[in-house]
Amino acid sequence: MSTLETNALPPPPRPPKPPRGVWKFVGTSLWGLFIFAAMFLGQATIVVYLLWQHGGGLDSAVIRTVAGSGTAISLSIIMGLPAVTLAIWIATRLAGARFGDYLGLRLPTWGQFFVGLLSLIALVGAWDLLSKAIGREVTAAFMVDVLKSAEADNVLWLLLIAFCVAAPLTEEFFARGFLYRGWSESFLRPLGAIALSSLVWTAMHLQYDWFFFGEILTIGLLFGYLRYHTGSTWLTIVLHGLNNLAATLQTMWLATHP
Repeated sequence: MSTLETNALPPPPRPPKPPRGVWKFVGTSLWGLFIFAAMFLGQATIVVYLLWQHGGGLDSAVIRTVAGSGTAISLSIIMGLPAVTLAIWIATRLAGARFGDYLGLRLPTWGQFFVGLLSLIALVGAWDLLSKAIGREVTAAFMVDVLKSAEADNVLWLLLIAFCVAAPLTEEFFARGFLYRGWSESFLRPLGAIALSSLVWTAMHLQYDWFFFGEILTIGLLFGYLRYHTGSTWLTIVLHGLNNLAATLQTMWLATHP
C-alpha cells in the first residue's frame, strides 16, 4: 500500500460517549449526606466569623445571641447556597450529567405555574384556618424573633433575600432536585422519592414545632408531586420563594398589628 493510499484512509471512528448516569438510592443518599455537610459547613463558617469578630468572652449566652441574630441567620442561609451548589455540581459531574438536566431545571408552562400556585394557596390557607381553629398563632415564634433581630440590625432587606431567594434555591436544588432525581430512579420510584425527600426537607426545619412540621411536610409533598408531574424544579423554587415571601410579610404585619 502506497503512502498516498495510507494518508487517504478515513480516521478511526470515535468511541461512543458513555451514557449519562444517575446516582441511585445508595449513591444519592451518600452524596446527600455530603451535600448537607457542605451546607452546614458553609453556614457555620459565617457564625464562626461573626463570633470571632465579636471578640471578648464567648460563653453559651453570647454564642446563642450571635448565632441567633438576624444578621447571622441571613448570612448563613445565603452562604449555604454556593456550598450546596458546588457539592451538587461535583456529584452530577461525576455522574456524567449536566447540572441543569440532572436537577430538572426547566421552565414550567404558565398553566402549570398557576395550578401550582393555586394549590399552594389552598394548602397554606387550610393550615392557617386550622391554626386559628385550635387557638394557635398563625406565624411561628422563631420567625417573629428573627424578624425583630434583623430589623434591629438594619438587615431586613438581607433577611428577605435569604428567606425568599437563597433558601428556596438551596433547599429545592437539594430536595426536589438532587434527592428526588436519584431516589425516583431507584426502587423507591417517584412516589417513594416524593415521600422520602419531603421527610428530609421537613427535618431540615428543626427550628419549628410539631404543628409547623406538619405544614412543612404537606408543602413538601405538594412540591414533590409538582416536580414529578411537571418535571420542573424551577416551578417549586418559584413557589417556595413566593411562600416564604408571603410568610415573611404576614409575620411582619402581625408583629406590627397584634
